[in-house]
Amino acid sequence: MSAQQKMTFGVIVGNRGFFPDQLAKTGREEIIQVLEAAGAKAVVLSPEESKYGAVESYAESQKCAALFKKHAEEIDGIILTLPNFGEERGIVDAIRLSGLKVPVLVQATPDRSEDMTIAVRRDSFCGKMSACNNMMQYGIPYSLTTLHTESLTSPEFKADLEWFSAVCRIVKGLKNLKIGAIGARPAAFNTVRYSERIMETNGISVDTIDLSEIFGRINKMKDNDEAAQAKLAAIKSYVTTKGIPDAALLKMAKLGAVIDGWMKQTNCTISAVQCWTSMEEFFGVVPCTIMSMMSNNLIPSACEVDVPGTLSMYMLALASGTPSALLDWNNNYGSHPDKCVCFHCSNLPKHFFKEAKMDFQAIIAGTVGKENAFGTCVGRVKAGAMSYARYSTDDRRGVIRGYTGAGKFTDDPLETFGGAGVAEIPQLQKLLKYICREGFEHHVAANFSDVSKAIHEATTRYLGWESYFHGQTED
Repeated sequence: MSAQQKMTFGVIVGNRGFFPDQLAKTGREEIIQVLEAAGAKAVVLSPEESKYGAVESYAESQKCAALFKKHAEEIDGIILTLPNFGEERGIVDAIRLSGLKVPVLVQATPDRSEDMTIAVRRDSFCGKMSACNNMMQYGIPYSLTTLHTESLTSPEFKADLEWFSAVCRIVKGLKNLKIGAIGARPAAFNTVRYSERIMETNGISVDTIDLSEIFGRINKMKDNDEAAQAKLAAIKSYVTTKGIPDAALLKMAKLGAVIDGWMKQTNCTISAVQCWTSMEEFFGVVPCTIMSMMSNNLIPSACEVDVPGTLSMYMLALASGTPSALLDWNNNYGSHPDKCVCFHCSNLPKHFFKEAKMDFQAIIAGTVGKENAFGTCVGRVKAGAMSYARYSTDDRRGVIRGYTGAGKFTDDPLETFGGAGVAEIPQLQKLLKYICREGFEHHVAANFSDVSKAIHEATTRYLGWESYFHGQTED
């Protein structure tokens, strides 16, 4: 499944009077065509509002800024296109005056070496440096295309537009984000401790609710409650429930209905839930399938109240438009240095599986009894592209930091329980050393996509977080 939103970009067409004006005219027309072909909307000055709809003078900067302000709620990012050298001050003034704090992509159109006459020479190659220099002076963060100059109709720009769109979705999606923390961190899981205050400083709020309140609301809910019955039907249509007691299914349905209601009431977008072992001992089911369903609907839910874990899941989901899972870096895979087993009990979204079914939680059943452990969503993780990410608070330094990279899930044979798959990561041993030396958690968010470069760009360039990219970047 994929749920890519339609993107809206503020577009600034650079122009400088010393250079051929017609290049600004055709450059504006071309960027609009390219964005429309990609399913995106362009917010750009018209030829009636400025010369060729470009930005050169301060008056045109003011007009562009006013237009961007009018569409501020819609605009996901700004694309600066340079069909010629461009007026560096007009460009940055337009961005500053707009007041927008969104990602900016700088694109410069290449010259044709066989035709460099004064009538058609662009000098965008040089103008891009001047534009970037001015944005640096103004304190405006910006992103660069893969190649210094790229045609708007090139495969390179098409890929860069997809990458930049993912960056924009991450930045916008984390703005004023509210995360629901349902229950207390289990005492045995020090590894998922984090700082709410550091999150708040970064514009991310955490709303909490005790499991006793969740259980209390469930106790007041009748078996024929409309929300509970709707959730019960959704569970049965989501995953095979053969062999699962009806009483356990009804408990799961009520749990899901109450969590849905609380998240709507508190305007929480994503969640992290207490499981071991309070849920099983005092309620009699595991919450895994309910969490799996939320994650499958692009509303990530992480276990053990791992708030940074669900945040990392959400970033991947925003970037790719597909569901994310929270996994354990769990086992070696034989003697292969670049392969490992990723596992969870499991609350993985069914998007991750070849086939999924509901079962009982085999590990916890030995402690609480099988009859109290129904509700997992298990299966073999399918093969495919993999992006992974983990961002956490560093409480001693007061920052958010993390890592991201790419790999793949494989079809290598694996006989085990829960939700499990084999992952292949280039230079895995180097990554594992980094995780251990830096003291990161054993939980990692994963996604069937290749969006790790967008995650790294968003975190370092626009969110101000520390990020290690495992692999090679162009910068």
